[in-house]
Amino acid sequence: MTEQKKTEPHDAEALATAHNIYQDLLTKQQSIILSTINADGSPHASYTPFAIDDKKNFYIFISTLAHHTGNLMNKGQVSIMVIADEAETSQIFARHRLTFTCQVEVVERDSDDWDNIASLYEARFGSFFNLIKGFKDFSMFKLVPQGGALVVGFGQAYNLEGDTLDELTLRRE
Repeated sequence: MTEQKKTEPHDAEALATAHNIYQDLLTKQQSIILSTINADGSPHASYTPFAIDDKKNFYIFISTLAHHTGNLMNKGQVSIMVIADEAETSQIFARHRLTFTCQVEVVERDSDDWDNIASLYEARFGSFFNLIKGFKDFSMFKLVPQGGALVVGFGQAYNLEGDTLDELTLRRE
């Protein structure tokens, strides 16, 4: 007979807490850190506000004058991080954070998708987005997560799995 591993009560509680932190990061934080690669292969870090859909696709509206925009267009991939505010962190060495590796897609302005995503941005950022959405030097990008991780504390790192990367599996190694 094979032995089934039972979920300990504290494990279930830790998993529920991790799920709550995951959701809080996605709803309360308004910006992501972008890690892109320059044409010469060197790394480039930056940040931008984001919106997210129910499938966990991230959307960013960024100036074509920014270095990261060219990097996204040239490489088609990015690593992103959503991280808890330092002011709300009890232990700076263990800030809550989500990281994702993503494929990059340009969202054309004249598409139905652009209108739907613009609605997400308007709901999240209000009148300021209405002010900048007509800027011709800005482009909308869809960042499609391919994999991810959640860190909620020491020894509490989770791999993100499932269709919308919201199934958490504790890293054991």
